[in-house]
Amino acid sequence: MEKYTGRLLTTGLFLLLTGISALAQPVKGYGLGDAVTDFKLKNIDGLPISLSNYRDKKGLIVVFTSNHCPFSKAYEERLISLDRKFAGQGYPVLAVMANDPEAYKEDSFENMQVRAQIKNYPYPYAMDEAQSMARAFGATRLPEVYVLKQNAGQFILEYKGAVDDNPQDTGSVQRRYIDEAVSSLLADRPVQSPITKPIGCGIKWK
Repeated sequence: MEKYTGRLLTTGLFLLLTGISALAQPVKGYGLGDAVTDFKLKNIDGLPISLSNYRDKKGLIVVFTSNHCPFSKAYEERLISLDRKFAGQGYPVLAVMANDPEAYKEDSFENMQVRAQIKNYPYPYAMDEAQSMARAFGATRLPEVYVLKQNAGQFILEYKGAVDDNPQDTGSVQRRYIDEAVSSLLADRPVQSPITKPIGCGIKWK
């Protein structure tokens, strides 16, 4: 009887922990060709920002990032360059702080404002306070990029993954994935490498 009870307790504990672990994990997220559901975030200027802000654009480059992550910092100048190159062609950058700010004080909303001012971001930098947008996209890394193409009012996922193939040395970059993806979409060509592996810090979930 004691062994039977012990097995029941062990099984129950396992199921409980498994359930908790599953709840703590982000959902699978959007797949290629999926239409992205609208979102509402708070930009560093205090104003709300959503897909409705980009209805007059051809698409959108969504980057999940953070202040503290060294990989995110390494890609800042490259993201600024991407926005300067493609925003005028209809594909602006939207940076989204997806980390739990309780895990790193550097990722607080106030520090987001400071960082954006220091680096002079030409694009919005919004906080995903509930982390609902990161979960909807299935993001796991910082930075992780999603390229959306607008089609008849819907924003369709066309690329997800890394910015390029070398987070440490810009001089050694062989493949500029975002540049390639957006350039292909602007030319009405399919994206050559629509899924790549993002390299960066893991998102700290609440």
